[in-house]
Amino acid sequence: MKYYSALSVFKFSWDQVAIAFWNRYPNPYSGHVISEDTVCRRVVGSKLYSTRLLTKKNNYKLPHWAERFLPASKDICIVEESVIDRKNKTLTTYTRNIVMTRVMQVEEKCVYRPSEDNHNWTVCERHAWITSGIFGMSYALQTYGYERFKKSIKKTLKGYEHVLCKMYMPETVPETPAHVLSVNPETLRQTAKKAKEIAKTKAASMVASNLGRTN
Repeated sequence: MKYYSALSVFKFSWDQVAIAFWNRYPNPYSGHVISEDTVCRRVVGSKLYSTRLLTKKNNYKLPHWAERFLPASKDICIVEESVIDRKNKTLTTYTRNIVMTRVMQVEEKCVYRPSEDNHNWTVCERHAWITSGIFGMSYALQTYGYERFKKSIKKTLKGYEHVLCKMYMPETVPETPAHVLSVNPETLRQTAKKAKEIAKTKAASMVASNLGRTN
């Protein structure tokens, strides 16, 4: 298993970060995100529980040795569970892929809370675990997954920052390069359709089994 941990700071309030969380896509750095669907949402006391399904395009160039395990054209379906606690000002997210889990499983937990140094800022504490069940290749696949995850987080943070600036500081948002925005929505919808149907079935069963756990 490979373990990743990092702390990020957003120079925006926790309320702003929590609101922007639902508006992260699309952004100039998320061209690989094909679709997002809410599977389940409920309020318990001061907490909002949500489960969403994200479909992402695997647009990374793979090393030759990994192509037999991780085909480049394979879309990735991810379940995202989140808990927003307005009383304690925390936003906790859990994400994991639900396809090709034997080849590589990436599980991530993020906790967003007000910064202790500046209450007008928000910190994100991120943890991730990368595992593989392929005998004889698990270490190589885990190492590859770890390095790829680190690169993807850079884009994730840039995209989140872009959305926050666009929502709350629009005068600071730079003009987006044309090549970043060249995504055909209809093409993405068609690409995602088959993967979404398969993933929704898996996600629905997970939600049913997790309802008792989050009470």
